[in-house]
Amino acid sequence: MTPAPTEAMTPIDWLALLHPVLVILFVYPVVGATIRLGILVREKRLGITQQPALVPREHADHGRWVTAGVVVAVLIALFYSFLSAALDPGGAFMGGLPRLIALLLVGLGTLVALLVLLRAKRPALRASFGLLTWAGLLALGAQPEIWRLSDDPFGGSFWASHYWSGVLLTGLLLFTLAARPEITRQLRWRRLHVAANLLVMVLLAVQAITGTRDLLEIPLSWQKAAIERCDFRAHTCPEPPAAPQPAAARPAPPPA
Repeated sequence: MTPAPTEAMTPIDWLALLHPVLVILFVYPVVGATIRLGILVREKRLGITQQPALVPREHADHGRWVTAGVVVAVLIALFYSFLSAALDPGGAFMGGLPRLIALLLVGLGTLVALLVLLRAKRPALRASFGLLTWAGLLALGAQPEIWRLSDDPFGGSFWASHYWSGVLLTGLLLFTLAARPEITRQLRWRRLHVAANLLVMVLLAVQAITGTRDLLEIPLSWQKAAIERCDFRAHTCPEPPAAPQPAAARPAPPPA
């Protein structure tokens, strides 16, 4: 009897879905609301329409939620990669439990830096903790367990990498969050903010495409050993061994 799809998934396979589920259910809907509120704020500044006084504040709050949601989703994806490598008997995870704990502490430090950034008021503190948050994500992403198509920025695979486009997207969102008071007060910062967020929208589209592609390439944990034996260049997989055939029945002896 063929098992149901949910029966074929282990807890680590369900953990793999947490990152895309968070992005789909929370990040992208809030991004849409943030863009709409940003358009209303611009129309209000230019005198095109009359908007409630709370619209700029709501736009800023939505931007904070998007940035926080993206950072948390990235941390979940990174630690899924570490944990799945650590649990794989044939994996290349080095350092064992002490290294896994060290990586967890770096992730917690990155999360703390984000929380401080959300509450910081002084420009130096906002810049420092924005950079610390991004540096923590970069340090975790530089580990060998994190899948990257290429680390060569002069190659096409680099720009098709879900990881590197995500790194750039997160950096731009952290910059916008750290510079929010300056964006509110100064025209040149607002222009930089608009330019950065046009790139953010492009990167969000790239993330949706490359993320969907990568999900198709991630096998279930119990399928991984078989998938790794495939030749990805030739698009072939080894044939499964033939099932043993039952022995032929001997004919009955003739009657005496």
